[in-house]
Amino acid sequence: MRRKICELMLATLKDTKALPPVEEVRRKVRTHQDLNPTVTVAEWMEEFLRRKRKIDATTRRSYEAHIRLYFVPYLGHIRLDRLRVSDIAGMLDAIEEFNDVITTARASDDLEQRAKVRYRRPVGPSTMHRIRATLRHALNIAIKQDRLIDFNPAAVVELPDADRPKALVWTDERVADWSQDLQRRLAAEQQRRSTRVNPINVYISTPRPSPVMVWTPAHTSAFLAQATGHRLFVLYRLIALRGLRRGEAVGLRWKDIDLDAGTVGVHWQITQLGWETIQGKPKTEASDRTIALDADTVTALRAHRKTQAAERLAAGEIWVDSGFVFTDEIGQPLHPQQVSDLFYLLSYAAGLPPVRLHDLRHGAASLMLAAGVDLKIVQETLGHVSSTFTRDTYTSVYPEVARAAAESTAALISTTSDATRQARLIALPTRTGTST
Repeated sequence: MRRKICELMLATLKDTKALPPVEEVRRKVRTHQDLNPTVTVAEWMEEFLRRKRKIDATTRRSYEAHIRLYFVPYLGHIRLDRLRVSDIAGMLDAIEEFNDVITTARASDDLEQRAKVRYRRPVGPSTMHRIRATLRHALNIAIKQDRLIDFNPAAVVELPDADRPKALVWTDERVADWSQDLQRRLAAEQQRRSTRVNPINVYISTPRPSPVMVWTPAHTSAFLAQATGHRLFVLYRLIALRGLRRGEAVGLRWKDIDLDAGTVGVHWQITQLGWETIQGKPKTEASDRTIALDADTVTALRAHRKTQAAERLAAGEIWVDSGFVFTDEIGQPLHPQQVSDLFYLLSYAAGLPPVRLHDLRHGAASLMLAAGVDLKIVQETLGHVSSTFTRDTYTSVYPEVARAAAESTAALISTTSDATRQARLIALPTRTGTST
């Protein structure tokens, strides 16, 4: 131990021209840390990723991206035991500054500048929190398992709150304003280009009042009417009414469906990593669930099974017996992006304002709550661990529901007031009009 202390002092003296603080040495000895660590942040991140063997592919991809894009370029050269709060704060500031570079390059007419940021997107508040969380997790392991450090600087770095965008309903006023903007953009794009404009691209890219928009019940009904007759109609019905995630809907298997009981088991999913797809079980225990179906959806699933049987006969020997409910014309699993692309086409054809496919989950939650379904049942149907998360994230109040609630509340007060006045009239003493 004395030799290690001497080595620490000599190394510190060589690097900083000063002896290490006595309390720092004592703390390292007391917590059994390596007294002369030379591992850098980049080296530790490589070791951290190597140890994470039991994480799913999505989480691993996220860790790898954070390490490659942020930790190694900005912090990789720093010795792990000398990583400071200011170093991490500087990295986060640099990420925000690069957001401006990305935005400017994308708006530029210089094709070379745009090409440099082709695969980079501005980092939003939620992603900044995830980046910090990855670093905090890696440093915690360095503290608890290897005792390389005794303080986690990532735990005290402050970031603005990563508030989720508020879900807004497509009211008539919002639809009218957005439609005018869409027409202006279509006209401007047509003037700018000599070739024919793809209206779907302009439809998707025209700014919306909020990143998260929800259709009214009438909008959802119009979409399902447009999708009726399409071979994937019942897939969209399940997302719109039962709130399945895209990967869960694409990953449904016939062996998990009981049409006689009217239930669907959500026990498998197909997720997208870049363009590659990954099949596996839902990420959380709450997401692995069984949900009830309405009679019309059961009927639609029976019709879909007959259609799939006819497609199997038509495909003959090239049919792939994958076991999935929703497949292409030769039985292969669907790519999740194909489902999203078709969703936009159907929405545009129906003359509806745009929402993301995932926003149908918001709409499903709101529809259930508007229909008087208990919040706990909504939570279990959507596959959430907490009903608080369900309420805060996936519920939007439709204008007609809000008005109905206001009228019901006012009616309750009016009824109570009328009853009170009537009771007072009954209790008033009768005047005889005589005097003494």
